Amino acid sequence: MKKLINLIPAICLTAWLGCGGGSTDSAKNKGNGTDGNSKPAESKGVIAYSPLTLSNPFFKVIGDHIKAEAEKNGYEVRMVDPDMDVKKQSDQIDDFISSGVTAIVLVPCDRLSVGPAVQQANKAGIPVFTVDAKCAAEGAKIEGHVGTDNFQGGELAGKAMINALGDTGGKVLILDFKKANSCVLRVGGFKKVIDAHNETATGKIEIVSELDGNGDRTKGYQSTADALQAHEDLDAIFAINDPSALGAYTAVKEANRENKIKIIGFDGQLDGKQAIKDGKIFADPIQHPDKMGRQIVQLIMKYQAGEKFETETLIPATLYTKTEADQDPALK
Repeated sequence: MKKLINLIPAICLTAWLGCGGGSTDSAKNKGNGTDGNSKPAESKGVIAYSPLTLSNPFFKVIGDHIKAEAEKNGYEVRMVDPDMDVKKQSDQIDDFISSGVTAIVLVPCDRLSVGPAVQQANKAGIPVFTVDAKCAAEGAKIEGHVGTDNFQGGELAGKAMINALGDTGGKVLILDFKKANSCVLRVGGFKKVIDAHNETATGKIEIVSELDGNGDRTKGYQSTADALQAHEDLDAIFAINDPSALGAYTAVKEANRENKIKIIGFDGQLDGKQAIKDGKIFADPIQHPDKMGRQIVQLIMKYQAGEKFETETLIPATLYTKTEADQDPALK
């Protein structure tokens, strides 16, 4: 049974700035009277959210749904952008502690290095939750986690790769991001399926290189460009998210090899889905960030109420191919 902690009233914070970086804070409490002199309803507290980066729309979607679910239930939300910098994220956690937030939600910039900052929140009695990616630091207490079943999603990516390469198999580049536990799991699931396939298949699939894609377009492009020079017979790429997959496609297109090299991404962001419809990416195991945002707030509320809950909630990924893209009303 989780312990009920004291709620701390919060000062109204500044408005959202969008997903380009910097801090973004939630709006004011709403009044509960009918005249202009009525007092605003008392906030239940502040939920602070520090994702990996807000330049990736995926984490902004999670934040938007955290905000909507929290405000619906009487909480304020403070959302900041560490921009993939673990030192900056640790400083943000220190600031959350100083301001006495009710709960902290993290997408860790580094699954290990963020540990000391989480421990400081633990000592201050502020519960820490993670969404999408776990904290794997020893001694850091995480009250609850909501994320994708990333290993299962990696298995879907492996099956999609087998389908993309067909009976002949081929040589594959992996664009990974080892700082994020979720991405480590994706690669693990992918390799499990490929290894099992190679035990019986005549057309083997060979992973010829694993390079850091950093989860962004720039590094995905750079690492792919390097791999294309080293492996002129490369047949396919598995990228751990859509930004690195789209960066990979740019490098492949510049090398005039887009008709030969198949790309499997991960996430199901709108631009990733559009790329699947346009034939640039073969398929994506897609996540459901809207559900993640809502469910992490629901865990915090259960924690506040002293109710029992599962400490880990994993949402299965689903495979999104051109068939789904052609029927998707959100696309052009």
